[in-house]
Amino acid sequence: MTSVDNESPVSENGHTVVVRDQTFQSPGRKRPPNTHAHSVIDCDIHNELSSIDQLLPYLPDYWQEYIRISGYPGPSGGDYPRGAPISARPGSLPQGGGAAGSSLELVREQALAPFNTEIGILNCAFRAQSVKQEDLAVDLATAVNCWQIDEWLTPEPRLRGSLVVPSQSPARAAREIDRFGNHLQIVQVVLPVRSFIPYGNRFYDPLYAAATERDLVIGIHYGGSPGHPPSPVGWPSTYLEEYANMAPVFQSQVISLVAEGVFDRFPDLRIALIEGGFAWMPALMWRLDKEWKGLRSNVPWVRRPPSDYIRDHIRLTVQPIDTPPDPAYILQAIEQMESDTMLMFATDYPHWHYDRDEDAWPATLPEPLHANIWSENARAFYRFNGGPS
Repeated sequence: MTSVDNESPVSENGHTVVVRDQTFQSPGRKRPPNTHAHSVIDCDIHNELSSIDQLLPYLPDYWQEYIRISGYPGPSGGDYPRGAPISARPGSLPQGGGAAGSSLELVREQALAPFNTEIGILNCAFRAQSVKQEDLAVDLATAVNCWQIDEWLTPEPRLRGSLVVPSQSPARAAREIDRFGNHLQIVQVVLPVRSFIPYGNRFYDPLYAAATERDLVIGIHYGGSPGHPPSPVGWPSTYLEEYANMAPVFQSQVISLVAEGVFDRFPDLRIALIEGGFAWMPALMWRLDKEWKGLRSNVPWVRRPPSDYIRDHIRLTVQPIDTPPDPAYILQAIEQMESDTMLMFATDYPHWHYDRDEDAWPATLPEPLHANIWSENARAFYRFNGGPS
């Protein structure tokens, strides 16, 4: 079992793990949808707890007693509506019970095998940020990270992990990053896109300092802690409003990161925007560049056009695609970003967001764009080969 000793950081160095030769074939699917002769790196696979009881072996005795006596179920995800297709794809619930995304065997069968995936990045949606008792939040985050290593990363070398951290306490989040950040298969720190303070604020600097010191990506993922509005204007009445409003929330965080000078304070910081779409990015870059020209005296620390910082430091996963009536429009959006290195493939397993090639993409993506999206952009950004991005 992975140690939870706060004084003993995991001792491995680097991030590259040899991928084993064995592949798993999904029943009923004879040909993977990637018809090009190159690898696939999936940047968003969810691993979920079936019950907080799975964390008990990793928690101090007093928290084990607290959970047993109080019946505390863990932090609420606030997912709505529960069990809707947008939340869990058909067939992803384990037959023996448990949450979608809680079975490693189903992840192998349904997420890794269909694409012959070389590397899959796990993003656990455990909301440590919503736990108001800070000491409990910290210990739960540590327990989740130990559980991920023992139950997911150790038995499956193709998987990489994202650290869950108590971002409401950046100094203690930094200690969590120091504790696990050198593990061979840890490549990212995951944060929810909805936060109580914008991510450009200096409040988060200790967290960013620790991530860059350990050469980890910051993954900003759709979702957030209960109590934080899922839109820029407050609380909507329907799930349609909440989900469609994800793009403005992501945009707000990008604006904050650029305008508050995070990338000048941390020139090696890398940000992945996960499950937020990407078609909105060109217009945001245009607007930021335009307004920066007239308001440079307001942000003297922003020394370059905002779009330059975005292209250098930010990548986006393709799911969920803002599927246009003509798939050719997707190519136009990519061209408008003036970069073929900003997009990374993701299935969002087990959520029902993966857009099949024939539904959302042009019939033929030109090379090297196709290879870049399916694997090479992620390979460079996450430094899976050990080189610079």
